Amino acid sequence: MNISKREFMQVLSAASVAGMGLGRWSEADAATAQKGLYDVPRFGNVSFLHMTDCHAQLMPIRFREPSVNLGIGGMKGQLPHLVGEHLLKTLGARPDTDLSHAFTCLDFEKASRRYGKVGGFAHLATLVRQLKASRPGALLLDGGDTWQGSATSLWTNAQDMVDACKLLGVDVMTGHWEFTYGMERVQEIVNKDFKGQVDFVAQNIKTTDFGDPVFKPYVIREINGVPCAIIGQAFPYTPIANPRYMVADWSFGIQDENMQAMVDEARGKGAQVVVVVSHNGMDVDLKMASRVRGIDAIFGGHTHDGVPVAIPVKNAGGTTLVTNAGSNSKFLGLMDFDVKGGKVVDFRYRLLPVFANQLQADPAMAALIRKIRDPYETKLNEKLAVTEGLLYRRGNFNGSWDQLIVDALIDVQGADLAFSPGFRWGTSLLPGETITRELMMDQLAITYPYATLTEMSGEMIKTVLEDVCDNLFNPDPYYQQGGDMVRVGGLTYTCTPGAAMGSRISDMRLKGKPIDAGKTYKVAGWAPVAEEARTAPGNKPVWDVVETWLKSQGGRVKPRAINTPSLVGVQGNPGMVA
Repeated sequence: MNISKREFMQVLSAASVAGMGLGRWSEADAATAQKGLYDVPRFGNVSFLHMTDCHAQLMPIRFREPSVNLGIGGMKGQLPHLVGEHLLKTLGARPDTDLSHAFTCLDFEKASRRYGKVGGFAHLATLVRQLKASRPGALLLDGGDTWQGSATSLWTNAQDMVDACKLLGVDVMTGHWEFTYGMERVQEIVNKDFKGQVDFVAQNIKTTDFGDPVFKPYVIREINGVPCAIIGQAFPYTPIANPRYMVADWSFGIQDENMQAMVDEARGKGAQVVVVVSHNGMDVDLKMASRVRGIDAIFGGHTHDGVPVAIPVKNAGGTTLVTNAGSNSKFLGLMDFDVKGGKVVDFRYRLLPVFANQLQADPAMAALIRKIRDPYETKLNEKLAVTEGLLYRRGNFNGSWDQLIVDALIDVQGADLAFSPGFRWGTSLLPGETITRELMMDQLAITYPYATLTEMSGEMIKTVLEDVCDNLFNPDPYYQQGGDMVRVGGLTYTCTPGAAMGSRISDMRLKGKPIDAGKTYKVAGWAPVAEEARTAPGNKPVWDVVETWLKSQGGRVKPRAINTPSLVGVQGNPGMVA
């Protein structure tokens, strides 16, 4: 499959008509809107559906897309590093539309009130069933980060999501946060719950002793008589971004050479279509696509990028299409291939926003969700406070939810400053909405939740910031090992994303005074990856700390003053909302 520049521009221009015209159906009942909005004409003879990074959100939610998603060096101005009006301009789309709300943060509060919540497995299930019915043999691929991110997933040890994914009809998946439930639990689910129904694939996970594959590297499934290989690429830096002790017997990594071997092996076994379900992150997928030949498409995840088009990448074997399908069950990717003469000759790709008000709830899935939630309803729905400001997380440097968390850590633990991990998951709330325990747990639900209070020198504080900043802004995507920038409370600083490693952070100040490299400061934090944090005395779960703070606010939480660093050298970067 070879795509010229002219054809690529046609792909981009096609996105301008991908706006679903929700305004036409905003007053219609869900059944009527569903038929009008999601009736996608069938194309070709091989179809894949793709979801990723739902982070255990079974119910419809609000989710604000980032206002800052910087591309540095060769990534500047390229998808996925376009936000707000810059993304709309590239796609030829208009603001104040359903497409704008789905893919950007523009006028988020107004648009969210107008268009309603997104996602929800009952509504997603309806769309999956509709598309599978119109495309016999279509496979649903799950890019991972599925079993983690909600209170019920934590409290049921991921069983809620395992049952929901089986009912949804997931065919093949890979993983990342799944591994934070530990090796035994993951193996139990794969070998028992998924047996005969869902294939868990990961070519890049081996045993640390003999280098044996832990999971199947790929599977070959026939779709309408066409043999199709689906290769798994789990998050390569799991033992760095998450606790090593949770995957002590497994090694990870990108492993391009083994990926090429698996592609060649699958082709040798007769696969006419080869795709990868990946949790690399989109920049890593784009680089991998340029280095490994023979992959028709990479269905990517991890970076939560809702990218409405498939990006063609040239390599020694032709062209690979790279996609990324957002997060929080907010989107469903649809790739239709036309396969003739044993190869892909054409394609159509759509990234469909899942507007909950415009899709009927699937009865079976709705019933399962009620069954899952019923034992926990009282606990989930307890009201902790009302937010007076918009609460969101996603963005390179900070979000108002993260600011709330670091403010709580400082106040409750008596710290000088606080760090909070740059997690991308977490739902959004509009001003005036109630913070329930469930919505709080959407930001905090992990299996290593310990809140910490540590003495750090000023020099160490700078080292931490520099290391995380390099993970985010290293010009080589293969060295980008984490999420967004660590969130900081109490401390101000200047960041130069395009500078060399070790030189990006400057002018660190605490209450206006420069940080002293030799002085010791009390630093609050949570989610430590060190194993000893599990047994350290006094380390409470972070949700206890945040809940204590919320209940001390007199019923209302004032809008957070977001502590974003001063940025140097990024003026005019289209990865920032103007």
